[in-house]
Amino acid sequence: MEKDRVRIQISFILNIIISILTGVGLFIAFAGIKFSPGVEPVLESSKLGMFKYFTVDSNLFMGIVALIFAIEEHKLLKDSRKTISRGLYRLKFIATMGVTVTFAVVFAYLGPYSPGGISSMLMNSNLFFHLFIPVLSIITFTVVERNNKLVFKDTLYGLITPLLYSFYYATNVLIHIENGAVSPDYDWYWFVQDGLHKMFIVAPLILISTYVLSLIIWRINKKK
Repeated sequence: MEKDRVRIQISFILNIIISILTGVGLFIAFAGIKFSPGVEPVLESSKLGMFKYFTVDSNLFMGIVALIFAIEEHKLLKDSRKTISRGLYRLKFIATMGVTVTFAVVFAYLGPYSPGGISSMLMNSNLFFHLFIPVLSIITFTVVERNNKLVFKDTLYGLITPLLYSFYYATNVLIHIENGAVSPDYDWYWFVQDGLHKMFIVAPLILISTYVLSLIIWRINKKK
């Protein structure tokens, strides 16, 4: 029982840190603050334009859910009779999967293929959004928040954030076609720069990869 209480306390602290880091990252991004020397940053925008990126959206969602989770954990620490609902664990899983996808895409695709390499993806606010928050969120959910409340069918919830964003991104690409091509201004992840047919390859690939990651995160999260 004492061991469980310690895990809840650690989770509470980590969730507070995640929400704070999210706030700091959002402020830096919105204000357009630059503090990273070296190569030109990639996929970085300020003001409301920053919300076009899945990175920012997934991290914002993660920060909100982490704060809600921390509030519930605080109540739990005050009253041992309380419990965190399966619904909230499911919401935490959805949010964690969002930043997991962000982390995976940055290090497996965007970083290696960008002119400035991975270092260009870890500058200014993206240092928080692409690295600190995703890594801390994954560790929190798979190490100190392990439970048996999520069942196998809940793994499908891991697809929610990338699926919703894919509809937005595909719509944005399709309405900006000119002479059969789309400017990188509207295809900022460079998914269809070699042709619109790539959309039918990239979208399924991302969703399949996301579900594999969803299975992995769910399995590690399960309490033995």
